[in-house]
Amino acid sequence: MARKTRIAVLYNEPVIGTEAGRKYIGENGQLEEGPPPRRASKPVRGKPVATQALIDLSEIGVVEEMEDIKSALNSLGYRTAIFNVDSDFSRLIEYLREERPDLVFNLVESVENESAQEMNIAGVYELMNIPFTGAGPLALGTALNKPRVKDILASHGIRTPRFAVFRVKDRIAMQDGVSFPLIVKPAHEDASVGIDDSSVVYSLPDLRKRVRFIQTEYDQPALAEEYIDGRELNVAILGNKPPVALPISEIDFSGLTEGMHKIVSYEAKWVHGTVAYEGTRGVCPAVIPAQLEAHIKETALQAYSLIGCRDYARIDFRLTKDGVPYVLEVNPNPDISDDAGFARSARAQGYTFAEIVGKIVESALERSR
Repeated sequence: MARKTRIAVLYNEPVIGTEAGRKYIGENGQLEEGPPPRRASKPVRGKPVATQALIDLSEIGVVEEMEDIKSALNSLGYRTAIFNVDSDFSRLIEYLREERPDLVFNLVESVENESAQEMNIAGVYELMNIPFTGAGPLALGTALNKPRVKDILASHGIRTPRFAVFRVKDRIAMQDGVSFPLIVKPAHEDASVGIDDSSVVYSLPDLRKRVRFIQTEYDQPALAEEYIDGRELNVAILGNKPPVALPISEIDFSGLTEGMHKIVSYEAKWVHGTVAYEGTRGVCPAVIPAQLEAHIKETALQAYSLIGCRDYARIDFRLTKDGVPYVLEVNPNPDISDDAGFARSARAQGYTFAEIVGKIVESALERSR
C-alpha cells in the first residue's frame, strides 16, 4: 500500500489581550488562561485594549481555519499534523527536521505580531527544502511592501490609486499629482491593520494627524493613496498552470450607518459585533457587465503573476463612478475560511471547502515534483 502524503498545517500562535488577564491558544487549539508557554506575551500592536476585548477574529479565527483545513485534508486521505509557530525558531526547525513532512500547509502570517516575519518563516521552509503551499518568501515580502507593489503594477500599465509615502523625517505635504480625499494606512501591514473610519482624510491638517498616528503606532512609514469612493471588488485566483480567476466577489457596504466611509476597516474585517463588521457583507458573484468582468479578471491574473503569487491569492479592486477598475492590493495566501471572500468565490465556482484545500495542495505538490 502506498504511503499517505504527510501534511503539516503550520500557523502562528495567536495571543489575545494585555499582560494583565491575557489568553492564548494552546496546543489543543483551545483558548487558555494565563501566560502562554515558551514566550512572553505583549499587547497586539496598534490595537486599543477596548478593541481587544471584543471578539477579534484575526486572533482566534486562525484556529478555526486551521481546524477546518485539517479536517478537509483528513477527508481527502492525507495524514496531518498541527504545529503552532512562536518566537522560538529553534523549536520550529527541530520539528521540521524530525518530522520531515511531505508538505507544509502554510498559515503563518506573523510571529509575535510582526508581519515582516511571514516571509522569514517561508524562507525556513525553502532552506530546509520542504515544499509548502502558497507564495515564496520574495513574493510575501514584496506584497507586504504596499508602495513597492503599486510601483510594480503601475510600471506594467495596471491602474492603482496615486499615492505618497511619508517616513518619520519627511515633511508632510501634498505631493504633485495626488489629491484629496486620501486614505492613510501603514505601508507594511496587511489584513486591514491600521485602517479605521478616520483613515480617510480631506485636509492637510487631518493628513498630518493621521500620518503621525500611523508612524507612532506602527513604527513604519504611512502610505496615503487617493480614496476612490466606489464599489469594492475582489478576485480570488486558484492554481498555477494556468491560474484561474474565480467569480468576482463584491463588498456590500449598505449596512453601514450614515456618515461611515465605505471601506473594509480592521473592524469590518475582523471584529465581530461592531457596526463596521455587521454592516458589511460579501456578495458573489458581483453583478457587473461581462466585458468589465473579463477585464478585471485579466488584470487580476496579471497582478498575480507580477508579484509572484503561487497556488492561491486574492486581488482587491475599487471601481470609480464611471466603472474604471483600480487595484488596491495583492494578497498572497489569503484567508480561505468559510466566511472569507476567497471561499465565497470558490463556492460560486461550485467548489466545496475540501475541494479548495485539495486544489491548493495539488498545486503545491505539483511544483515540488
